[in-house]
Amino acid sequence: MASARVVITGLGAISPLGLTASDMWEGLCAGRRGIGGITAFDPVGFSCKLAGEVPDYKIQSYLPKSYRKAAKLMSRDIELAVVASDEALRSSGLITKGIDADKINVDPARVAINLGAGLISCDLVELGPAVAVSVTDGRFDIQKWGKEGLEQVTPLWLLKYLPNMLACHVGIIHDIQGPSNSITCAEASGHLAIGEAAQIISRGDSDVALAGGAEAKVNPIVMIRQCLLKRATGENNDEPASACRPFDADARGSVFGEGAGVVVLENLERARERRVKIYAEVVGVGSSNSINPAYEHLEADGRGVQIAVEKALADAQIQPDDLDLIVPHGTGIPADDIAEARGLEAVLGEAVKGIAVWPTKSMLSNTGAASGALDVVAAVCAMAEGKVPAAKNCDRKADDCNLNIIKQAQEMDIRYALCSSYTYGGQTAAVVLKRFDGETAD
Repeated sequence: MASARVVITGLGAISPLGLTASDMWEGLCAGRRGIGGITAFDPVGFSCKLAGEVPDYKIQSYLPKSYRKAAKLMSRDIELAVVASDEALRSSGLITKGIDADKINVDPARVAINLGAGLISCDLVELGPAVAVSVTDGRFDIQKWGKEGLEQVTPLWLLKYLPNMLACHVGIIHDIQGPSNSITCAEASGHLAIGEAAQIISRGDSDVALAGGAEAKVNPIVMIRQCLLKRATGENNDEPASACRPFDADARGSVFGEGAGVVVLENLERARERRVKIYAEVVGVGSSNSINPAYEHLEADGRGVQIAVEKALADAQIQPDDLDLIVPHGTGIPADDIAEARGLEAVLGEAVKGIAVWPTKSMLSNTGAASGALDVVAAVCAMAEGKVPAAKNCDRKADDCNLNIIKQAQEMDIRYALCSSYTYGGQTAAVVLKRFDGETAD
């Protein structure tokens, strides 16, 4: 059986730059940084007091009336996934049970869902009463916790914090009955989810798929861990716009945030039959894993990134000089940025110096499992608009970084774009996108 071609027909995003994909794109074009002082909790005592927080929203606005009671069982991560999925489906022209039960135009059994999720940390106020009654002589008492503390926790508490609940809630809302998977590989999750969903469609197991990732890292438990690992910057707390500096010589660490990115993937022939807008084609995916014993950093030579990109280019059947744009992971953590740059240079060779590189986290922050999916949405928008916005906060490129960081916005004919990612645990991923010009199917 011949493999089906897979195209993107819908985009959804909620990010520190806005509640929609167009908000994010407009913010990126304007060079607006979505990073500011933390408002979700009091960061007193934290070395990093900054985050990328999404604007206010009402989750009930994105839920069918019959499902609104379920909102009380949604963590912030789940809510973000619901918001982005709603926009992605609506922009694709697909009508599901969750959009209009009387006008459904898609077979639920032929729709898949693959969403990346992170470590969903609970709200401390939910565990506070339970911990308070589990103290003996000023110390936490595990036996008292088991006998009295757990009685203070609602029986359904855990359902808010299981990583598969993002896909579960979105799947129930929109009556998705096809293959489902949850990818929990931190920052690589979004790209891995999109890659696997594309393969599901390519082999004929589904006609349509929702794919992407969501995570809310603006949580004291998550943030203190990043501070203790020294991955979060302790600089520029008073100047948030300049805090996250991917590939810059003055980079001091990352800034973490929240968001969700979701795309609708579709069999090309089906998309043509529906006569809908096709944003881009997914032509290559690749993944690997680094083996750095110091798990909190990428290995110094970026070997894992190199392998993932090599696989993605081979899958796309293109050469390095075919690429017009790279959206790298680029966290602003100096050692990791240099390692990623080395990995890209190892596979792209001399071509790396001429390919436009556009890091986004200086504006979007590091949104964990959402980051790769948001980068895919950004790359698709750049392809569609024929321009690459300026990268921000890379005023003086770091030594040993030979990437062609775009410091000024440029009009650009983008035929192929590469998005890459890695995690502090070592997983790497890459996705190659191709502009769709309506050519005849192969």
